[in-house]
Amino acid sequence: MAEIPRLRAFAVSLARNPDRADDLIQQTMLRAYSNIQLFDPDSNLSAWLITILRNEFYSEQRRRRREIPDSDGAYARTLVIEAAQVNQAECREFYEALGTVPEEMRKPLLLIGAYGFSYGEVARACACAVGTVKSRVHRARAQLAATLSFKGSGHFAADAISQSVATQAEHGRSHRGT
Repeated sequence: MAEIPRLRAFAVSLARNPDRADDLIQQTMLRAYSNIQLFDPDSNLSAWLITILRNEFYSEQRRRRREIPDSDGAYARTLVIEAAQVNQAECREFYEALGTVPEEMRKPLLLIGAYGFSYGEVARACACAVGTVKSRVHRARAQLAATLSFKGSGHFAADAISQSVATQAEHGRSHRGT
């Protein structure tokens, strides 16, 4: 108890705030009490306590540098990311429907929709004309949209193929007037 006035003076000189200095002293005393077995009785108690206080202050300073003041939680709300995973049943349904698309249409659809190849690159890979590739992709999207009975473009939104099929379904409805 006799060391507290010296600790307080040192804590105020470091923290420049009496309330923060009191918190530092409290943390110092708690740490000293919990580690009393480490104190050598033949050494200087005041120096030991001041070292603990100084280390606690520096640790707090490092923590504060990494923290962002957000008392009302506004910043924390901006860090929330909506889940991107797809419902397992939707994935299964989609891949089963994709399996019903003939290979000659499925391959161009996957190369363009999933892998991002251009129509020209796919035409060379499939040894056919660009127009043929466009036709196959269009028919594949239309078949998937019909098989899955899309009700809107937001029904499946997990990947590029699903998005392109949903877009095709919306496009088909707008041209049919439904």
